[in-house]
Amino acid sequence: MSETLGSGQAASEGNAPPRRFRLVGSLAAVLAALAVLNLWGLYRDQQARGVERRNASMVQAAREGLTNLTTVDYQHADADVQRILNSSTGEFREDFATNSASFIAAARKAESTSVGTVSAAGLESASPDLGRVLVALTVMTSNRGLPENQPRNWRTRVTVTRSGGDFKLAAVEFVP
Repeated sequence: MSETLGSGQAASEGNAPPRRFRLVGSLAAVLAALAVLNLWGLYRDQQARGVERRNASMVQAAREGLTNLTTVDYQHADADVQRILNSSTGEFREDFATNSASFIAAARKAESTSVGTVSAAGLESASPDLGRVLVALTVMTSNRGLPENQPRNWRTRVTVTRSGGDFKLAAVEFVP
């Protein structure tokens, strides 16, 4: 009888290592799955943060570009125009560059000063290299010999595109 017990114990001991290996294998598989899920979550978080940074850059470029476009002082119109050109790109930039001499001359002749202040801006739509931003701003303008103008409130849709790693003003349209 003791031999039977011994052989039974040997049989059950022979089965023990495979159970242990199955348990260890199952735990390893669960840990690997958790690691993959964790890495996937980190990857998605990084993607989301990148999109948030890009979107914030688009809104900031629209704010700065529109402020530059609406803030011009006849006493330093050349520098103001250069600032506008530096913050713009594409056809908008080309058109503004083509007309910049007459823009400067008109500002100097009228002794015009304007100051644009952005009151709100928000992203309307975005893709990796292009964004449309809605911008509300107030523009105060004064000209020699004319009474002080009332503030003008503008609502605009600004298109910004990636140019040399930065977003720049590519189009401006007024929104009624």
